[in-house]
Amino acid sequence: MAAPVKIAVVAETKGGAVRKIALEMLVEARRLAGAAGGSVGAVVIGPAAAGEAVRLAQHGADRVVHVEGAALERYAPESYAEAVRRAVEALAPEALLFGATGQGKDLAPRTAARLRAGLASDCVGFEWSDGALIARRPVFAGKAFAKVAFGSARPQIATVRPNTYKPAEPDPGRSAAVETIALGDVPVRGRVTAFEATEGGVADLTEANIIVSGGRAMAGPDNFEMLRKLCKVLGATLGASRAAVDAGWIDHSYQVGQTGKVVNPTLYFAVGISGAIQHLAGMSSSRTIVAINKDKEAPIFKLATYGVVGDLYQVVPALTEEFAKVLKE
Repeated sequence: MAAPVKIAVVAETKGGAVRKIALEMLVEARRLAGAAGGSVGAVVIGPAAAGEAVRLAQHGADRVVHVEGAALERYAPESYAEAVRRAVEALAPEALLFGATGQGKDLAPRTAARLRAGLASDCVGFEWSDGALIARRPVFAGKAFAKVAFGSARPQIATVRPNTYKPAEPDPGRSAAVETIALGDVPVRGRVTAFEATEGGVADLTEANIIVSGGRAMAGPDNFEMLRKLCKVLGATLGASRAAVDAGWIDHSYQVGQTGKVVNPTLYFAVGISGAIQHLAGMSSSRTIVAINKDKEAPIFKLATYGVVGDLYQVVPALTEEFAKVLKE
């Protein structure tokens, strides 16, 4: 008899393909399930490309539940929350993980309310304690970490910060039991009707490994072209501070910070960003931070791994040129 599902992962898709955050969560789910003697489940909602269930199995899932239905063709909070609830009924997991993406942050609390279960958001680590899950999440703009325990309701629900874990290499020998659930009509009050593309060919901010962000010192929308050139050389994603967004120089979808997106890249360039606490709250967990600012007293330098005190209009083009040379070699 198969081991009961201990951890389930909601595998968000984009264009029918499973997003990278799902594969990252499967790594931690696999570790947690192994420590507790259980198996790992994956939940797929709506349209999914052929072979995605196999991909989830090769990355660690033991069971895959695919919820299908006309109500799931596009994201709608009510129908998706009901789909997750139906999958939870089938899997009966002790814990349920969502990615801390735009969709995950919307769907996880709605699901928790529907299941009357506890939710810990933006988590970066987990452990078992007396059979219950303990979540670890950053607080005070990443200056400290809190450990969060759950009540008696199950499943224990958490969202996981992207780029916290590295996806495992796929194991072609792994397979998973696949179950399909048909979801009927679900009354919805609002749904996503379309997606508008921004920068083509680059990762979403929350999943990017390299981010180049500009702040107030960019002094206008035209100067962001300088950062786009650096992004193109590095294969990076463009970001911005709230000051640049509020000034109307760049769309809010690029905003990094407490009122924007929380990011966790391997490399973060803070260009002309002073380091207000609201911005630090969104990027302080970056593994390597490079700050470029002409003010040597700027707060960002206290957090930066490397700091360049200088005129960004001279420093950024020089860096772009040097990176282009090195990466061609």
